[in-house]
Amino acid sequence: MFFREQVKKKAITFSYDDGVTQDIRLIELLNKYGLKCTFNLNSELLSKKGMLIREGKRIAHYKIHTEDVKHIYEGHEVAVHTLTHPNLTQCDDKEIIRQVETDRLNLSGLVGYEVVGMAYPCGGVNNDDRVASIIKENTGVKYSRTITSNNCFDLQENLYRFNPTAYHLNFEEMMQSGREFIELKTEEPKVFYIWGHSYEMDYGADYWVKLEEFFKLISNKEDIFYGTNKEVLL
Repeated sequence: MFFREQVKKKAITFSYDDGVTQDIRLIELLNKYGLKCTFNLNSELLSKKGMLIREGKRIAHYKIHTEDVKHIYEGHEVAVHTLTHPNLTQCDDKEIIRQVETDRLNLSGLVGYEVVGMAYPCGGVNNDDRVASIIKENTGVKYSRTITSNNCFDLQENLYRFNPTAYHLNFEEMMQSGREFIELKTEEPKVFYIWGHSYEMDYGADYWVKLEEFFKLISNKEDIFYGTNKEVLL
């Protein structure tokens, strides 16, 4: 069931990157509150172990095992994040197509359905009109998310440079936006789109608690459709 097939005019969707083991805990919380998410994976980095230094802490960055992808993400959506996480604006046309389309085909094989979504990898300026046009014209991707939060609920025409509403570590802003979205009365379709990385929840002792508070706030509303990115955007 897709958002545009619903009578409901409001939708909430989540998008998380990198395919790390913290996704397992996140999915347990999402399922607890009946929420849906799209997980953007790098197929050539699956099963790899790593550590990140963030905010003075060592943070585990272990990737989901290849053979576990279908089971772990069941009930949600798997989408492209490129094969190896390069900044696509620094790649030539051929490499952009290879990074995106091969990842898409690899992931489709793992999950057993056609993968059509994507999120751009890397921070900073990680997308532009050239990259978006190449992806649109040469791959099976039908939408791609940026990391540029716009604090807006309006639908967007350009699905190949789709800006999210909020970044999940901006807890106070996200909670305020959540309250505003719940109270919003509208005859036009509105989307509240949240993005992040599940490993970032390990930055602070209370981050998982704060995220669950947000889930409690926005879940189980009769006038809101809860779907994956594909279900909401396409």
